[in-house]
Amino acid sequence: MKTVIRPVVAACALCALGAAQGALAQSSVTLYGILDGSVEAVTHSPGGNGGTAVRVASDNMSSNRWGLRGVEDLGGGMRALFTLESGFTIDNGLSAQGNRLFGRMAYVGLQNQFGAVTLGRQQTAIYDLFAAFDPYGVPARYSLVSVDAAFNGRADNMVKYTGKFGGLTAIGYYSFGRNNDGEVPGSPETSRDVGGGLGYNIGNLQLGLAYDQYQGNTEATRQRNAKRFAAGANYTFGQLKLFGGYRWLQDQGADSPTATGLRTNLYWLGATYNITGAIQLLGGVYYTDQRHGNQDPWLAIVGADYSFSKRTDVYTKVAFARNRGNSSIGVGGVGTAVPDENQTAVTIGVRHRF
Repeated sequence: MKTVIRPVVAACALCALGAAQGALAQSSVTLYGILDGSVEAVTHSPGGNGGTAVRVASDNMSSNRWGLRGVEDLGGGMRALFTLESGFTIDNGLSAQGNRLFGRMAYVGLQNQFGAVTLGRQQTAIYDLFAAFDPYGVPARYSLVSVDAAFNGRADNMVKYTGKFGGLTAIGYYSFGRNNDGEVPGSPETSRDVGGGLGYNIGNLQLGLAYDQYQGNTEATRQRNAKRFAAGANYTFGQLKLFGGYRWLQDQGADSPTATGLRTNLYWLGATYNITGAIQLLGGVYYTDQRHGNQDPWLAIVGADYSFSKRTDVYTKVAFARNRGNSSIGVGGVGTAVPDENQTAVTIGVRHRF
């Protein structure tokens, strides 16, 4: 009996192992993340006497995150996909994005040869475009995001389509409630967010267009909106990569019932240069033209990055923000400098990817 059972058991075990290996080959889950910490000195910081702040800081080269990304092959060219991505600040370990567990992204969807449809908290087309056409890749600080008031990079309750056709990428989305609000019965426009974008790659040139419009998230502001249109490009010449872009904003006071509205044009230029395979120089200049008023602040950032490996690097950045007319642009965003005071910042940090 034993001589018969053993071969049968062995055969069953081999079959089960083969089936498990086949299942593993058709699906995967990846754990990933970025850890970014630095020491910085920033002049004219709000709070205290408005002097220089020296501190451990987070997100100065990349925004801190950890996440899970998975796919499953469903056959016939169809697959399921999901992403759960959590943001946090490394200096104190707190969750970012309003203390959400997965505040950077949380979505699930299906994909085939015609594109992907995903549901959940996702990036807007404006974020996708800024990330491609800012030399710093839009971390939370020391980047293009620093000079865009009320930057709308993500939205909750979103249905999003992404299609890639050769060098062309198309994006369209609709959020039923952009800021954790969800649908309001009888008032579908409250907290609504709609937008889309187009990207095109041809050789060393990359181009992009994006539009986003969101409504106020209260009964008092639901008829007010904030509209953004942006265009950008980058081009690679050997070790040199050039970046440039434009963003138009018209905000009717969607975030505040007492706001009087805002209209600005934002222009930026930047570059990266690889001195060696390990050393990269970076630079960017960002200028805001406020249509009504004389603020017109600008921010300039230069930096250098040294890679020990593909996963670990050290960096430094020096930034200068020019304020006038009571503007308060700083390296950490609007309102992070004493109003009408210029700001200078220096940071040295380390970044690790896994």
